[in-house]
Amino acid sequence: MKLAVIGAGWAGLAAAVTASEAGHQVTVFEASRALGGRARGLPAMLADGSAITLDNGQHILIGAYSETLRLMRLVGVDVDAALLRTPLALVFPDGTGLRFPKLPAPLDALVGILGARGWSWHDKLTLLRAATRWQRAGFSCDAQRSVAELCAALTPRVRAEMIDPLCVSALNTPAAEASGQVFLRVLRDAMFGVSGGSNLLLPRQDLGALFPEAAAHWIGERGGRVALGHRVNAIAPDAGGRWRVDDERFDTVLLACPPAEAARLVEASTVDAAAWCTQARALRFEAITTVYLEGGHRLPEPMLALRSTPDAPAQFVFDRGQLGGPAGLWAMVVSASSTERAALEAQVCAQAAAQLGCDHPHVLQTVVEKRATFACTPGLQRPPMQIAPGLSACGDYVEGPYPATLEGAVLSGLAHTV
Repeated sequence: MKLAVIGAGWAGLAAAVTASEAGHQVTVFEASRALGGRARGLPAMLADGSAITLDNGQHILIGAYSETLRLMRLVGVDVDAALLRTPLALVFPDGTGLRFPKLPAPLDALVGILGARGWSWHDKLTLLRAATRWQRAGFSCDAQRSVAELCAALTPRVRAEMIDPLCVSALNTPAAEASGQVFLRVLRDAMFGVSGGSNLLLPRQDLGALFPEAAAHWIGERGGRVALGHRVNAIAPDAGGRWRVDDERFDTVLLACPPAEAARLVEASTVDAAAWCTQARALRFEAITTVYLEGGHRLPEPMLALRSTPDAPAQFVFDRGQLGGPAGLWAMVVSASSTERAALEAQVCAQAAAQLGCDHPHVLQTVVEKRATFACTPGLQRPPMQIAPGLSACGDYVEGPYPATLEGAVLSGLAHTV
């Protein structure tokens, strides 16, 4: 069959790879000149004038991303070389925090919690009791509960040093507003599922090289086509149950573009899908800001958790020098970001000085992804995959159990059947 995929992000490329593997003829249309959507490489220049490729936002993977890792291997990525695998560690610059050992799950979580530095026995026992309750309940709760409500019985230290960092990194939504049900699903799969599921997988190369570029090459080798710089103007149903994409005919169309762009195309297509468009347009989005700093020293870990406050907004710092980049380059990540750029940069620089001892940080580049993820709130109704006969959508925002993550995007792309 002849398939059109509109959008070359991780979801669209996952769908295109899967369809190509099944022997279908695939064309991917991408409006921009870059592959990867919201997880792509970004050309930049260091202060000394040398070129470097950053990312449009610092991302990590975890060991539970089984389908993402499988697809990376399928298209020829050396996963072991491309990703630094370490046990889960939410460690702060002073050495306190949570660190899992290299043990099978869930033993790694148990030993990690019992050995958490800076936590009292009361802190540890309240978390273990809560985890036992969640496990007995099948890692499920009322769909209207927030993460803050779900974790209200935990101590302030556990909430501040484990729950809040995990919630904002996985759901990009503050705990008071985030879905408890989705958070429990993430905990189940990452921390209490397969052994190694909680491992951190830190990219040693830019996000474009991590999967999108290899996927596009793989698709091309199998007769598919990836058309960059081609913004689709219109789609419309055609005779015989087929579809037109601009002036080209296809058997089926997959919208792998952002929800607003998908709604634009659907609304102009004459199909009766007003309810789908309403749901897609009703999604609220959260920003993620990554501030790249030069002038940092080597950190004790490739990734450290930070003590985040309204005036010190970054939740994590990544030492890119330990991940294949130049020495002294840090990525400071502010999830659920809302502060104006200049003020945010000043706050992050002050935070780097106060919490990390960086005396003269220089802002190399600040990347604000304004619609990085949908706000993963309790009871959220996400649009379904199927829109009309021969027309469907994929992306981390469509109906599914996961928040807006790379694995969620990939699983959405894999769920599309031609």
